[in-house]
Amino acid sequence: MTDAGADRVPLDQAATPDARPRIVIIGGGFGGIACAKALRSAPADVTLIDRNNYHLFQPLLYQVATAALSPADIAEPIRKMLRRQRNAEVLMAEVTGIDTAARAVLTGDGARIGYDMLVIATGSVYNYFGHEEWAAHAPGLKTIDNARAIRTRVLMGFECAERETDPARREALMTSVIVGGGPTGVEMAGAIAELARHALARDFRHIDPREARVVLVEAGPRILAAFPETLSAYALQRLGTLGVEVRTGEAVADVTAEGVQLPGGFLAANAMVWGAGIRASPAATWLGIAPDRAGRIPVNARLEVAGFPGIYALGDTVAAPGASGAPLPGLAQVAKQQGEHLGRELARQLRQGGALAPFVFRDRGNTAIIGRHAAVFDFGRRRLRGYLAWLLWAVVHVYLLVAFEQRVMVSIQWLWRYITYQRGARLITAVPDGSQPRDQVA
Repeated sequence: MTDAGADRVPLDQAATPDARPRIVIIGGGFGGIACAKALRSAPADVTLIDRNNYHLFQPLLYQVATAALSPADIAEPIRKMLRRQRNAEVLMAEVTGIDTAARAVLTGDGARIGYDMLVIATGSVYNYFGHEEWAAHAPGLKTIDNARAIRTRVLMGFECAERETDPARREALMTSVIVGGGPTGVEMAGAIAELARHALARDFRHIDPREARVVLVEAGPRILAAFPETLSAYALQRLGTLGVEVRTGEAVADVTAEGVQLPGGFLAANAMVWGAGIRASPAATWLGIAPDRAGRIPVNARLEVAGFPGIYALGDTVAAPGASGAPLPGLAQVAKQQGEHLGRELARQLRQGGALAPFVFRDRGNTAIIGRHAAVFDFGRRRLRGYLAWLLWAVVHVYLLVAFEQRVMVSIQWLWRYITYQRGARLITAVPDGSQPRDQVA
């Protein structure tokens, strides 16, 4: 699956001393893409491997799940992103392991991709804390498939409630539960509430979508625990104005197809979303090393994996020390900065020699959107909330989209939906059990 006519080391052979060095990057997320682009001038061949053929802008995935955007608005083909970079190629493959002795990456189709230097940027998945069976009923927001499944479940709940005559069953069909009070959970809860109270409010004849119940469950004492308490309190107040029920100090005991078990009893629900924590990809097992409690690979300040010369890791999959000594948070800005730094340093090292410079994280601020005209932004010493934070959130997220046409399209759609209160991607394409729905929403 290499580019036609490219002069590359054969995929089934390890890199050889007389060839240009091969740098293999596993993962096409923020960190992997940033690293590949920073290597554009390096005297090396760059191979980026990802199981998908697209880069996904995950911070806006919740808008796909709530019918505000379509998948094409936040995904871009990786080959398109790197097509002008002459020293780069893209392979669509599932990585299953790493042969560190032979310096080769192993894929599910039996290929062995040799490397001189390896960058692991495989990201993270949601952590169900030993209850992986819950994922079938409460998917997280990491993939387009997850977002589509959540959107289908939410919209089908209203469609089925329109025909339901039993009041208790109708209430359950119009109930959504979001587990986890971090930025993802807060954004998801606010978006579902706005979808029901604005976009769907006039679409039905036998139900009132404004009566939909949205419940946000957090095991800790407050939502947005990584933010200052003042911003957390503001988010709680704004969610309340949207009609979202926030339950703090309640840990989920069980998740079934019918709802969630909480300390106060069983809460019947139709749509459930998981956002209660993440764990790293299984990259540590590929290297045969012990990860930390979150499954992350320990690296030093130069993003090197100890005991494995020429192997580096970044993003959500690593425990990289910050200025305080504590691991850096799993944020897109961290992964992107790490990728850019590592790519530049590897290129410099190949040209000039010497050790890599340590990575220094520059915090651009942490943000979460609650709803229309409501967001929070934490810059450390400065904090924003309300309309200005909401506007800055929109500007930053449009800017971070990788393609110019996506920035234009998303901006136009957001403007139109801001004016009309409508959402355009309210399509039901499949129900969670795989059967086809009887009705389709335009």
